[in-house]
Amino acid sequence: MNHAYGLTFNYFKYKTKLGFYLLGLLVSFSPPIFAQGIEDSKNMKLEGYSDLQGRTAYQPTIEKQGDRWIAYIGHHGDKKLNHLSGKVEDNGTSIIDVTNPKKPVYLHHIPGQEGKAERGGSQMVRICSGASLPKGDKSKFYMLRVFGNQAHEIWDVTKPEAPTLLTTIIKGLKDTHKNFWECDTGIAYLVSGNPQWRTTRMTQVYDLSDPTNPVFIRDFGLVGQQPGAGGSVPTQLHGVISTGPKGNRVYFGYGTNNEGIIQIIDRDKLLNGPKDPTPENLLLPQIARLDLPAMHGAHTTFPMFDVDIPEFAKNHLGRKRDFIVVTDEAIQKECLEGRQMVWFVDSTNEKKPFGVSSWTVPEKSGNFCSKGGRFGTHSSNENMTDVFYKKLMFFAHFNAGVRVLDVRNPFSPVEVAYFVPAINKNTVVLESPPGSKTDPLPYTEASNKKAIQTNNVEVDDRGLIYIVDRANTGMHILSLTGKAREIADWKAAIK
Repeated sequence: MNHAYGLTFNYFKYKTKLGFYLLGLLVSFSPPIFAQGIEDSKNMKLEGYSDLQGRTAYQPTIEKQGDRWIAYIGHHGDKKLNHLSGKVEDNGTSIIDVTNPKKPVYLHHIPGQEGKAERGGSQMVRICSGASLPKGDKSKFYMLRVFGNQAHEIWDVTKPEAPTLLTTIIKGLKDTHKNFWECDTGIAYLVSGNPQWRTTRMTQVYDLSDPTNPVFIRDFGLVGQQPGAGGSVPTQLHGVISTGPKGNRVYFGYGTNNEGIIQIIDRDKLLNGPKDPTPENLLLPQIARLDLPAMHGAHTTFPMFDVDIPEFAKNHLGRKRDFIVVTDEAIQKECLEGRQMVWFVDSTNEKKPFGVSSWTVPEKSGNFCSKGGRFGTHSSNENMTDVFYKKLMFFAHFNAGVRVLDVRNPFSPVEVAYFVPAINKNTVVLESPPGSKTDPLPYTEASNKKAIQTNNVEVDDRGLIYIVDRANTGMHILSLTGKAREIADWKAAIK
């Protein structure tokens, strides 16, 4: 575990030469919370780093392309200098060669929509190889990305240094977000804001098996979100994860930090059932709906199937169980909301899912509520690589960095590693989300502190971990060490 004591002492030892001896003596014994710019870690080490041109980052996706490993990073909206083109460009998609994780090479930046934060950029990106897509060119690689809140696009990224736009799937939307693309079938679940629907985010299902010829399948959402419905509108969709035709399930997460809903859907009925968005047709593929407590959401819904629970080895029933790992999203600074955290839902009986455990970083372990920025979870890894699946999961935890849980027993998850990066010259203070007009939130000076805001995390099939920062700090490439490393299945790692 790396702490701040040594650095603060050395810093003020230097200052004593300038006559600040007494001040240095006092600060050298301060706890780590007062020393900005210090990384903290347990059972993780830094392998490499990219500043992402100082862009605020969202989803990373890592793909093996021939002999190279390429990272595609989606960005929230802003404007930054692209040092490759020499131009100031609207944040979009960064493409980085991470074949050698110790020396990432920035290859290209594709501009996104003009606008700040989630009002612009190109935050969501997915990659499929033509070799895996049923009707794709076997020699090519394809990128599905959002264009701000307006559109969904497909790019040819066979040459990551020179991507080309193939087609715009749909445009004229009022919002987009966390898409999912089945590479083995080409079915894509696009989180969209269809202007005809009553919600800002719902699902548009497309067949992208031929990336040059998108085929619309249907619109989908919760009853009450469809055109012409009456009454209150259920909370908006946030993200989708599909298990493909083999698992025949799609998991929808609605809400972020409040009024969350988890929906388990029969994939076959979703794709092949009646498409007209009547209440009856929207409910037809639904296996179960679990409404979360009012102050919690469902940002990421990650399934884990056939988990062997050793504690139940002698029980007649229930040794193997299915779970959905649900991650909320923290929104407010200074903990001015309910704690957003990780929830383990037992879905063995799909029609009756129920929560069995939860996990959060102890706030006192870093005085996180007053450290600056958001504190709480945001998302988990989504790659189900055999290196980690059903063994370890990785959670972006804003100012608490990335946290690693041993999930072999989801009834009792245990943290085994973490990495909190140091802030740097690019780190900014995020704007505070608005409070209620009738009940303004009581922000203090802590809301003006610069802080790490680890926003998203992903892993690759080599077993490397990638974290990106919402506050412009960049991308850190990490590996496991110690006891945490021993849990992973390194025989499954691709070299």
